[in-house]
Amino acid sequence: MDVKELAKKHKQYVIDMRREFHKHPEPSWQEKETSKRIKRELDAMGIPYRPVGDPGLVATIEGAGKGKTVALRADMDALEVTEANDIDYKSQNEGISHACGHDAHMAMLLGAAKVLNESKDQINGTVKLIFQPAEELVSGAVTMIKEGCLEGVDTIFGIHIVGFLPIGLICAQEGPRLSSADHFEIIVKGQGGHGGMPHQGVDAVVAGSAVVMNLQSIVSREFDPSESAVVSVGMFNAGTRNNVIADTARLEGTVRLFNKELSAQIAGIIERIAKNTAQSYRAEAELKYTVGVPPTINDPVCARRAAETVKKIVGPDALFEVPPVTGAEDFAFYSEKVPGVFAFLGAGNEAKGPLFPQHHENFNIDEDALETGTALHVQYALDFLNE
Repeated sequence: MDVKELAKKHKQYVIDMRREFHKHPEPSWQEKETSKRIKRELDAMGIPYRPVGDPGLVATIEGAGKGKTVALRADMDALEVTEANDIDYKSQNEGISHACGHDAHMAMLLGAAKVLNESKDQINGTVKLIFQPAEELVSGAVTMIKEGCLEGVDTIFGIHIVGFLPIGLICAQEGPRLSSADHFEIIVKGQGGHGGMPHQGVDAVVAGSAVVMNLQSIVSREFDPSESAVVSVGMFNAGTRNNVIADTARLEGTVRLFNKELSAQIAGIIERIAKNTAQSYRAEAELKYTVGVPPTINDPVCARRAAETVKKIVGPDALFEVPPVTGAEDFAFYSEKVPGVFAFLGAGNEAKGPLFPQHHENFNIDEDALETGTALHVQYALDFLNE
């Protein structure tokens, strides 16, 4: 099977599907029409599917021979971002756009479905195609897994198209690729009073501000300097007016880590600092810590296989290593259950327009990357099933 030629054959189909998805984006857990459109395409190909994690679905391609099972995954949801691009396929849904590239992910997986379905007589084993909702809320994968999308799966492969990598470059290296993402809330309780007589109260704004500053010492003073970590307070709400001492302050923030051992320690560290800092200002602090998505870690064996896949499709010069990224991805829940690899596919091309980061109102991609992504899905599946 000449995977590159088959991917080229379906290149325009993949581009057309990407533009259709781009034009009709839907937010997390509301991808109803998107799911229906995918089902129509699968019906036309004669590929069976079943609903999993409504509106998600899993399609199955059975090879001619018996063997293992590989899963290929694409996410479906868009973001609450108003698109600013002036293009023919601009989002038609007000305030919603595919500013992260999930339109490309779905299109590439449908292209791979075409190639694999047309060539299933050369496949030993089974390919599962996972179309997942709600990645942006890092909750879709958990639901899909609970409803059985990984039953019988031996390995999983995913692609994220990115603008920060030039087209032609692909990152599929082993180890941590994306960070965990936890959420914390700290309530600082003081005692209200008159703004002109602060000594009569316990100022929650001052105590809360000290908590924010002391949390910054966690990464620099409590972790090994070789560890990458982020502790950020993104919200601080307190007070009712300018001349009233606030009796309560509410802080919310995020923690990003790549080390699972540190993830188990961080809540206790934040609680200690918050409580002790507040106490030094005669206030009290309470912590609510919510564990979110774990770090996305590429299995070494899967990563080496993916590297060979890249060499076959693009060539050895396409392999590119990037430092771990402190964004989060719920693909991590899949790769916790079965060995997997999550690849970054470069789609930036300044010759075709300025580059903008994911989640930006002007985010767009060089669609020539879609052909490569389609071929990577197919070749990885074949390399695993026929090895």
